[in-house]
Amino acid sequence: MPAPAALSHRSVLAIAVPIMLSNVSEPLIGVVNTAIIGRLPDPFYIGAIAVGSLIFSFIFWGFGFLRLSTGGLSAQAVGAGDTGELVAVLIRALMIAAAAGLLVIVLSPLIRAIAFPLMGGSPEVRSHGEAYFNLRIWSAPFVFANYCVIGWFIGQAKAKLAFLVQIFLNLVNMALSAAFVLGLGMTSDGVGLAALLAEILSALLALALAARLLRQFSAHFDWARIFDSARIWRTMAMNGDVMVRSLCVVFAFAWFTARGARAGDLIIAANAVLMNFFEVAAFLIDGFAYASEALVGQAAGARDLSRYRAAVWLTSLWAVVTGALLSLVIWLAGPPLIDMMTVSPEVRETARHYLGWAALTPFLGAVCFQFDGIFTGALATRDMRNMMIVSVAVYLAAWALLERPFGNHGLWAALEIFLITRGLTFWSRMPAIERRLFQTA
Repeated sequence: MPAPAALSHRSVLAIAVPIMLSNVSEPLIGVVNTAIIGRLPDPFYIGAIAVGSLIFSFIFWGFGFLRLSTGGLSAQAVGAGDTGELVAVLIRALMIAAAAGLLVIVLSPLIRAIAFPLMGGSPEVRSHGEAYFNLRIWSAPFVFANYCVIGWFIGQAKAKLAFLVQIFLNLVNMALSAAFVLGLGMTSDGVGLAALLAEILSALLALALAARLLRQFSAHFDWARIFDSARIWRTMAMNGDVMVRSLCVVFAFAWFTARGARAGDLIIAANAVLMNFFEVAAFLIDGFAYASEALVGQAAGARDLSRYRAAVWLTSLWAVVTGALLSLVIWLAGPPLIDMMTVSPEVRETARHYLGWAALTPFLGAVCFQFDGIFTGALATRDMRNMMIVSVAVYLAAWALLERPFGNHGLWAALEIFLITRGLTFWSRMPAIERRLFQTA
């Protein structure tokens, strides 16, 4: 295994830029699928795909911990120069992914029976949504395997391979959707089949690339190490910590949406428009969190304190500068962007009224994303879990104090306090994490 290169701004961008590009490509799938299915004469097809896609977003996003934990563990193995453990990390992760994917398939009748009534919609939307669901659900093991391999690549700072897999997935998905719906006359089942085949093929590509990389390392399978109970339990504990962290994030933003909905159609529409700005910014800033995960993890594995501090500083500098620039863009370009997203004069005016809050979120979010990457690379997942729980508690307290007297301004303020609290609580744990990793005084 080659030694990691010296850290520089270029090494940060070499990881971050491919991830940013692949992240930005993800929303194109929904846009293209909507455009394709929208060529059919009945509007319920679009609703069916929208409902089905949202259900899968929750299912698959909930297992995103597989990528995070695999990335942190592989980065530390690279830093330690331990090829055997690098192999074992991947195999263990794939075993967990296979088990989780099969469990989702087994539970799919229950998931379908609960999710579709909750989502609502006409009988036609539900019928075609279930047709989409019944096909795509079989992709769960392959989706989770993809998470593991992509995390494994990122942990080794091989972001170009992760980018290749993600772009391949997106392009194949879009091409097959067009072929099945426009060429073969299928409907929502065609979109579901396209997603299933694209996710299978991308997982096979990812595994083939991983196998080639292992051959370059002359790696071998040490089954005793792979099935070492202590390491397996450590991996499971990390996954559990990151899953709790992810559920806290989902809860925080779901709460924000739900409280906005209670304030009326105008407020929820305006908030939805503004949150799109944050989501796009998050896709971009997340590239630096991936970079911090890889570079911090490698430094921690090598027990190289100066490299660790350089990794934290360089990735954080780029993330914060990028977040600040995106905040400025939202503030300056927000009004015309709002006009592009809605034709309603009332929604436009309301969204402009709260634009300042939305403009703050990329800058504050950049700090949060960075700490997620740093803590994952340092394998400080228990701290990540605990600080996230504290942040959610502070968020709910701020909401309880601010929403009643200040309305939607109070709701946005509570969200900003959530982001600030995440940053401060994570920052407070940094000295302890450094001491634990490097046994400094």
